[in-house]
Amino acid sequence: MFPTLEQRGKTIVAEIQLVEPVIRICAVISRYEEVRSWGIQTLSEAWGNVFLTTEPMPFHAGGYYQSEMGEELVKTLVAFESPCDPTPLADWKLATNGWEEACAAAFDYAQKRPLNLDCGYVTQAKLVLATTKDRDHRIYLRNGIFAEVTLNYVHKEWVSHRWTYPDYRTDTVKQFTADCRAHLRKHLKETGLFRKRV
Repeated sequence: MFPTLEQRGKTIVAEIQLVEPVIRICAVISRYEEVRSWGIQTLSEAWGNVFLTTEPMPFHAGGYYQSEMGEELVKTLVAFESPCDPTPLADWKLATNGWEEACAAAFDYAQKRPLNLDCGYVTQAKLVLATTKDRDHRIYLRNGIFAEVTLNYVHKEWVSHRWTYPDYRTDTVKQFTADCRAHLRKHLKETGLFRKRV
């Protein structure tokens, strides 16, 4: 039988560490260029300067979004300049859901969902996305929002998982994520905010 903590004369407590800030990102998806521009402007007004964007790229999701968004979808990834606390990830997703609804009301298109905003963040070790869809590999946050680790940084490269969406497996996205990571590391070195014990 194992001795109790009292019998051993000490208390063992996991040490809490400060959490490093992250680089907030968002995928902006639409078949309409003006809608993507509206989305990026709306995000920037709420979340600050965009310091990095990808070139618009075709977005293929096996027809999943076709009925509500139409065909020939295009995606742009944007990253926001100021590192931030990752705690409000669920709030970010709830906000982007609201902006999608506002966009649908602002533009007179046949599609009921002309804009799709998929937000998340990049750390030194991973790319995390927020989602409303539950799966075996996703962790529930709150208010119907889940979090998924989509990519990991291992041995100086970005690694996919069995669940990683095809568009996040591309060299373009991995370079975007690498640039976000480099921007974050520069900030951490300048501020000394690397994770450490409290």
